[in-house]
Amino acid sequence: MIIKKFQGATEMEAVLQAKEELGKDAVVLNVKTIKQKGLFKLFKPTSVEVTVALEETKVENKKIEEQGIKAAELKGSFNSIVDEKINISELNTKEKVEKKDLEHTSEIEKKLSNLQNLLEKQIDSKPSMEQEVVNNPESEKSETAVFAQLIYKTLLDMEVDEKYINQFIREIELIKNKDLTIDHILGNIYQRMILKLGQAKIISETKKKPKVVFFIGPTGVGKTTTIAKIASKFHVDGNKKVVMLTADTYRIAAAEQLRTYANILGVPFQVIYSSQELEECVEQYRTYDFILVDTAGHSHKNQEQTNDISEFIHCLDSKAEKEVYLVVSAATKYKDLIKIVDTYNEITDYNIIFTKLDETTSLGNILNIKMYSQKDLSYITSGQNVPDDIEVFDAQSLVKQLLGGQ
Repeated sequence: MIIKKFQGATEMEAVLQAKEELGKDAVVLNVKTIKQKGLFKLFKPTSVEVTVALEETKVENKKIEEQGIKAAELKGSFNSIVDEKINISELNTKEKVEKKDLEHTSEIEKKLSNLQNLLEKQIDSKPSMEQEVVNNPESEKSETAVFAQLIYKTLLDMEVDEKYINQFIREIELIKNKDLTIDHILGNIYQRMILKLGQAKIISETKKKPKVVFFIGPTGVGKTTTIAKIASKFHVDGNKKVVMLTADTYRIAAAEQLRTYANILGVPFQVIYSSQELEECVEQYRTYDFILVDTAGHSHKNQEQTNDISEFIHCLDSKAEKEVYLVVSAATKYKDLIKIVDTYNEITDYNIIFTKLDETTSLGNILNIKMYSQKDLSYITSGQNVPDDIEVFDAQSLVKQLLGGQ
């Protein structure tokens, strides 16, 4: 894994530099503003620094050699890894690593809730497990083995699928350097989980107006409320022209709920009954920024309704810019989530919104479905308040919680 920092006058400029050097698969791990120092700092503009990562499998060996990326030492808190430039793969060698400036360690520790200390306390509370490993003559690294078991149990308690847990645990077993600390091991898993989750894919404007955004998914997952939250963010906070449509003619209450939200926001609302009416709406509101379309929630077993939604979505294939977001509840059982994403895979490509995070303490399904479906994650919601209880998905925050942090 390659992790590297880039600076620019703006975040976009820094990200473009990263993409140009590392390619489009580079993932942004951290963004921070760099303030100038010295006597003339008031006359110097601030800059933005982004930390990006890329799995080695996506980088040619020649490029790796040309870039001359060196490993960096991980010290202090586990969470300082986020701001360090490192090549995780080189941790397996015995090459001495450079000392890095840990000026921002305390700040990072606060942000990431001192996760290492939490895990070390859990290790200390399991003497029987540790003794069992120590008594095993075949065990070369008892502390590493105990730590691997702790990571396994922590992720399992969060209902991460065992298949995916084993993938991350194998990363520990592949580390042959006996001098590696818990910081190094935890950092390895932390970075790889973030890369697997990827960056959030959010709704954005296009030059060709309007962008039509479909929201699909089963009943009872909070699809209508989620649309209202997004519409409010765009219209009130972003001053964008928004239209709200519903194709959910099965539930009168859902249509009336969306109509109420539209009236409060002061944006157009319309019920559509056919793909032809949808095409007419796109033409009618061609100067608007976004057309948000609520679709009928239905069981993934109902083929007729699945076909209806497919017709709505694909009638605009050559007539408008469009995106599709599958809305699912984080409280849904993993087996059911698999059936849901498989069903909608037959309809179209999509990004995923997870709702009702406030109704579950086990967030492993988010990681499970991401790794199973390989779809981009977008937004998460955690309540009924419009527009407050929605935010862009944050991989760092989720991984921290999955590993036992706050």
